[in-house]
Amino acid sequence: MPVRPTRLTAAAVAGLALAVIGPMGAQAHTTVEQELAATKSALNKYKDEYRAVADGYLPTDECAESPAGVMGYHYAKPELIDRELDPMTPEVLVYQPDGYGGRKLVAAEYYYVDADQDVTTDEDRPSLFGQPFDGPDPGQAPGLPVNYTLHVWFWQDNPDGLFSAWNPAGSCAV
Repeated sequence: MPVRPTRLTAAAVAGLALAVIGPMGAQAHTTVEQELAATKSALNKYKDEYRAVADGYLPTDECAESPAGVMGYHYAKPELIDRELDPMTPEVLVYQPDGYGGRKLVAAEYYYVDADQDVTTDEDRPSLFGQPFDGPDPGQAPGLPVNYTLHVWFWQDNPDGLFSAWNPAGSCAV
């Protein structure tokens, strides 16, 4: 005789799932989702790239791309390039061409300076939103320190994942 799902069966399965995940696991997952949503909401003001520039983010003229995908134009706030992290104030904002001669906000990049400036050690690897940063990597331009980075694709879908450095769905095409 086939087993037919009932409300009791569904409740038992849900209860088992909570027992396996545990109340703290479910709560921690929700907390990260809430933190991501709050951060995205706070950063939505930078959809206007002129607002970002007015707030001290300096635009670049190079759209970063590689065989792995695209990042875009990096707008860095120099005074934030340090060893402190604040989810609501990313060190870098990432834009891509919007197809109309402007740029659209696609991601936030968090940038953390490596303590010993040695790419072979990583004892001070930071994490944010439950994600470890990439790196350590050499400075991306002359004068920049060895660092860790974390990209968060708040405003553009990334098939490689929300925290992937490169986005194969992005474009530098003007």
